[in-house]
Amino acid sequence: MAYNIDLSGRVALVTGASGGLGAQFAQTLARAGAAVVLASRRVQKLKTLRARIEGEGGDAHVIELDVTDRFAIKAAVAHAETEVGSIDILVNNSGVSTRQRLEDVDEDAFDFMFDTNVRGAFFMAQEVGKRMIARATGAAPGSYTGGRIINIASAAGLKAVPQIGVYCMSKAAVIQMTRAMAAEWGRYGINVNAICPGYIDTEINHHLWASEQGEKLVQTLPRKRVGKPEDLDGLLLLLASGQSHFINGAVIAADDGFGVC
Repeated sequence: MAYNIDLSGRVALVTGASGGLGAQFAQTLARAGAAVVLASRRVQKLKTLRARIEGEGGDAHVIELDVTDRFAIKAAVAHAETEVGSIDILVNNSGVSTRQRLEDVDEDAFDFMFDTNVRGAFFMAQEVGKRMIARATGAAPGSYTGGRIINIASAAGLKAVPQIGVYCMSKAAVIQMTRAMAAEWGRYGINVNAICPGYIDTEINHHLWASEQGEKLVQTLPRKRVGKPEDLDGLLLLLASGQSHFINGAVIAADDGFGVC
């Protein structure tokens, strides 16, 4: 039997969609037929991505969003549902990091990461989740087809990595958040899962891999290579689709074996 994941008629909201993995996730979902809401603070980059998606025949919409602002989250989700329709899929992707030894981390750096990676991710999922629950219980209009929330954690949430300790802590919190949401919201047909990417080459870190430090890091990896954003496409589509109906609370490492070494 051949499988074909078709997300036509579904609405997907992707945070942190202005670049890196978020942009790839958005394009992948659009190519599968979903109407994609692109959310980020960098609106101009979102508009460029929207044009690219529309040029391929896809459906994309732009919404400015700062996930550290709870009021902005509420407004953005309401706007998205008014403009595009009820959100069926949330890819909770916004994230930041700094590189410091733990003894050098100050309060500002700590808050910077936790405000986006944990607090922002939680309230984003909460806002979308509440609307999914309302539709599931008949408290809000709209046809309910089963929600999908995909939290983007990190292999660093499963394995401590030197000099990014606070980032590791924040992504570990996202992993536990995923499990808690899956346990509470599964009864409403909402599946909440986490992807934990390993080292992926994006425009944010591309310069690193050509440096001496980057080359040394690559040599410590199991297969001496870093991934590409498209290496996560298959996993993302599975978790976003109806074919993942029996996958809930899963924390899936997509790290080329980094976590087992």
